[in-house]
Amino acid sequence: MRKTIVAGNWKMNGTSESIRALLDGITAGVPVVDGLVTLVCPPAVYLSQVKELLGNAPVVVGAQNVSAQPKGAFTGEWSLEMLQDLGCEYVILGHSERRSLFKETDADVADKVDATLTAGLTPILCVGETLTQREAGETLAVVATQVDAVVQRVGIERFASVVIAYEPVWAIGTGLTATPEQAQEVHAAIRARLAGSGMKVADKLSILYGGSMNAGNAAELLAQQDIDGGLIGGASLKADEFLTICAAAAESRK
Repeated sequence: MRKTIVAGNWKMNGTSESIRALLDGITAGVPVVDGLVTLVCPPAVYLSQVKELLGNAPVVVGAQNVSAQPKGAFTGEWSLEMLQDLGCEYVILGHSERRSLFKETDADVADKVDATLTAGLTPILCVGETLTQREAGETLAVVATQVDAVVQRVGIERFASVVIAYEPVWAIGTGLTATPEQAQEVHAAIRARLAGSGMKVADKLSILYGGSMNAGNAAELLAQQDIDGGLIGGASLKADEFLTICAAAAESRK
């Protein structure tokens, strides 16, 4: 059975005090269920603090980005070796905000996925379409291109260690959400696309939904056959909402 992953992407939010309070709330009620992974991805400057505060809590830590370069004169960047040193296990890569605001290309994302796999961390590869692309009927083609760029770079066997997050760009931070049927259609298409290269990989791959999942819609989204968790933005900054999503994820595994 595929892993169910609930990943909190805190983006550029938080202070030492607010993070302490948030983690106190999360660790007080996070469910422990076989096959359920609860993950928080704070800003890089707080990774050490988060790792220390979590202690032995059943919550793992990830980063929001990383450089594909191992070291050197790359001011403002951080390496996979640094993330390993801090105890990170996952890295979010190719988020739409990285693609749009920082002009990361499919090739850039593929390089980062390759480097992350080589380092032994788990990439969360984000893919998704804009509203213009959806209205033009290009959703599945856009997502396929983004996935294919990484498969071609790392190969289908190594892709087995990747997690995908489908995040319709038009539903990120807007309060809009793809319907469960819309999300399921894309998740199923991604799995079918990968099955063409490797059925076993496709069957075992966790595909998360990342477009404004919240406490109110999580259960219905997670009930879909090919939705294996969520990449949570704003709702991950509120312990009660995040825990409600985690509880829905735990229920979906029964």
